[in-house]
Amino acid sequence: MSLHKARIKLFEGILEKDVIDIEQLQKLAFNGVPEEKGLRSLVWKILLHYIPTEKNSWDTTLCKKRQLYQQFIDEIIVSPGGPTDHPLNMSPDSSWSTYFKDNEVLLQIDKDVRRLCPDISFFQSATEFPCSEIVNSNGVKRLHKRVEQSVLKYSTLERRGLGVAKLSNEIRRTDISSGDYTPLNEGCEAHWEVVERMLFLYAKLNPGQGYVQGMNEIIGPIYHTFACDANMEFRKYAESDCFFCFTNLMSEIRDFFIRTLDETESGINYMMGKLSDCLKKQDIAVWDRLKKQELRPQYYSFRWLTLLLSQEFSLPDVERIWDSLFADARRFDFLIFICCAMILLVRDNILNGDFASNVKLLQNFPPMDVTLILNKALEISYT
Repeated sequence: MSLHKARIKLFEGILEKDVIDIEQLQKLAFNGVPEEKGLRSLVWKILLHYIPTEKNSWDTTLCKKRQLYQQFIDEIIVSPGGPTDHPLNMSPDSSWSTYFKDNEVLLQIDKDVRRLCPDISFFQSATEFPCSEIVNSNGVKRLHKRVEQSVLKYSTLERRGLGVAKLSNEIRRTDISSGDYTPLNEGCEAHWEVVERMLFLYAKLNPGQGYVQGMNEIIGPIYHTFACDANMEFRKYAESDCFFCFTNLMSEIRDFFIRTLDETESGINYMMGKLSDCLKKQDIAVWDRLKKQELRPQYYSFRWLTLLLSQEFSLPDVERIWDSLFADARRFDFLIFICCAMILLVRDNILNGDFASNVKLLQNFPPMDVTLILNKALEISYT
């Protein structure tokens, strides 16, 4: 039996048990989850605490969550108790005021999701399971229609100073003009439209945080994994399942996106400091070179860390890296080791490069076999 088939058998063995041994599953998943038989999709649902380890409660959990999600769609998108008062009512809690505020958020989400993973055709293609109340509403219920009708001045939802303002300059596509997907006709919807709906619901249900640029890059790989599940029943509910997994993941990393928490132990500056310390311990020469050039971690690792490397690699590589990240019992310690490994694997270039070429190198990390990076990260984790 091939090694790959043997690994599939090992996963199936763990997943067949009445109560899943989470530590065993983490150990196995850490080295990569096969895509066959919807394994990755199922394993991620467990590792992201969406479905419990007790197998007999899977059905009830999924049923409850999927119904709840449908309720969100009905109440927030399909019939949001629309604007009943006067459009010029200046009261901040008037329904019109909320409607316009929502449109501002929607403008940003719409702009971001129309450029998701442009190197693959998945997000532009039609979903097998469009949301019927929305796609058969003569365009009335479609979120992107609200964006097209909105005459609001586009305002970016950027954090000022270090943060997503920085992120928005850094999140760039090689060819922006080729982005911007178009909506599909009545009765159909593209995967990017589904992602737009999930992000809008997330922003509405988490007003304390709302939508921050870059979240589209985090939800994309989860949704892609679930929507490509071999099991049709799971594919059918990819949207609701993805929404809750994304919500759970965001609850773990949301502090990266909140500027007031930058300096706390869960904040982004703390993570960048940890990366710098790790690099110093591993390779003082490289650390010293970057320090002398005043090439701070903010210049490159802000995006690496906040977006869990989703911008640095192709989608299949990101999904492979996330197997390890989601399986990491000490959540996101391994992310620091991966980032450190990336720097060490280009150490010769850094030692020989000037400030400009090193910034360019780290902001546009060269294509590389991710297995090499993950093995190096593992090596670092043992030191």
